[in-house]
Amino acid sequence: MAEESGKRFVELLMNLHFGIRTTCFAGICLGLALPYLAFAADTASELAAKLRAKQSGSMFVRIRMEIGSGEKQTLQIQIKSRVSDATGDIVYQILFPKERKGESVLLHRSGHKFTGTLFTPPGNLKPIGPAEMKQSLFSSDLSYEDIIDSPFAWSQQAIVGTEDMDGTPCQILESKPGKGRTSSYSSVKSWVDPRRLVPLRIEKYDSSGKVVRRINTTRVLLEGGDSLPADLKVYGPRGSVTHITGSRIKRGVSYAETEFTPEGLKQLNAPPGSGSSE
Repeated sequence: MAEESGKRFVELLMNLHFGIRTTCFAGICLGLALPYLAFAADTASELAAKLRAKQSGSMFVRIRMEIGSGEKQTLQIQIKSRVSDATGDIVYQILFPKERKGESVLLHRSGHKFTGTLFTPPGNLKPIGPAEMKQSLFSSDLSYEDIIDSPFAWSQQAIVGTEDMDGTPCQILESKPGKGRTSSYSSVKSWVDPRRLVPLRIEKYDSSGKVVRRINTTRVLLEGGDSLPADLKVYGPRGSVTHITGSRIKRGVSYAETEFTPEGLKQLNAPPGSGSSE
């Protein structure tokens, strides 16, 4: 009798142990599946809209830009921006080196149309037309078009796969400009971390399907509870590389209207509340 009771006790323990193991295993499997289940939560257009929303608003940024390999050209730049779905204004101004201090670019977007102004001290203002948007920003591997146009605002969006980027599961979002929109690129693919809503890689393709430009995010900064790309590595069409390192990012900055005018390019003052000063 005692022997039979002992067997039942052992069986109860084994069943309990098996139940715990099964529950834990199911929980682990569910946890592993959660990032991939999150992929199904958004359609391509919804994901693009969320990425576009993160680009909206006003921002002040200070960056260090290293251009080329070997004997690099190093620039310190301040960026002022205000962006919405309908319009966008972005200003890049060189703070260092001294011999280039004050060189500035103003880019404007209205709907699908892009214009701009290039300022070279002491008083040379030159317009940038739509045909010149392919030109390089300060001889870097970014063009004016790369800065002012967002593929996430294009009419055609599709999720074309998933891939891990350095251990982070990403959705691959393919964007195409569609009819009525002019672009140097036939398509753009973005490897998006859906949890932080940050593109960890962007590839831009020409009409033959060749990668013209690749942008890798190498550091992500948490600003006000929001994850933002802070450091970038840009691979240009001629095999050159530009490293961009963010040193200060401030969102929700109030700008005077004059900041985004050709005359405003002549002023290097940081906006109030940006936490920066010259």
